[in-house]
Amino acid sequence: MKSVARLTLTFDDAASAEAVAAAVALDDEGYLRTTRRGRTLIAEASAEGPMGLLRTLDDYLACISVAERTRAEARPRGRAPRRRA
Repeated sequence: MKSVARLTLTFDDAASAEAVAAAVALDDEGYLRTTRRGRTLIAEASAEGPMGLLRTLDDYLACISVAERTRAEARPRGRAPRRRA
């Protein structure tokens, strides 16, 4: 039985959505397709069964979480970029 899911994730701004989409795009082959519209990511996932879909979504959301945290740490709001010596 084929299982499918669609996730809609909305970010604070389009730049954040674009950065996260670029970070997770490498995992899109085969089971996932991520598209971005403004500050919203739409992920469509499919698998041969419900447990496969659950594993796919779990992995995808973990990657989204890491990408979000990395972006936040890389350039916190209100902080100027570091100058190189």
